[in-house]
Amino acid sequence: SRVIDGDTLELTISGSQLRIRLAEIDAPERGQPYGPEATAALEKLVLGRGVRIEVVDIDRYGRTVARVYRGPLDVNAEMVRKGHAWAYTRYAETVEIINAEDEARASQRGLWQLPPADRDAPWTWRQNRRREQRREKGAGSSDVPVDASSFRCGSKRKCSEMSSCAEARFHLTQCSLSRLDGDRDGIPCESLCRGSR
Repeated sequence: SRVIDGDTLELTISGSQLRIRLAEIDAPERGQPYGPEATAALEKLVLGRGVRIEVVDIDRYGRTVARVYRGPLDVNAEMVRKGHAWAYTRYAETVEIINAEDEARASQRGLWQLPPADRDAPWTWRQNRRREQRREKGAGSSDVPVDASSFRCGSKRKCSEMSSCAEARFHLTQCSLSRLDGDRDGIPCESLCRGSR
């Protein structure tokens, strides 16, 4: 029913909305070069059409991660094959997705036509933006609260168990719970800490 960007869409199922993150791929962000083109490409493939999904996971933001099919067409692979997205190598498990990127790159399709300086992978682009934002706000990684004595290592292991950004930072920095920083940008539990840096 709605395309959010080149790798995220919303489906209407029995009157309810379900947000889907396309598995194994990562499209340019809206503010990134080729972001609008990637969004338009996904709209052209799926908007207003019936699709089938195969759920792979639920991510830390609560989105359903899935392979999306329009008839026999694997939409995830097609986005990469046409050069509208990267194979998200951190999560890619199928050879088809990796080969699709190699094919798009060799043929210089879609984003692969851009100058190399404009082709930052989305995960690198996001990481660089977060670093810049932290620098601008003067935030450091040593902002564990003074009352950290109320937190204990080993008591919690997931973002969903944290009550605050301060607690998540404590577990990341003091308990070495690196799983809280899935994208390794120094910010744990993005949903909690996004506005707290």
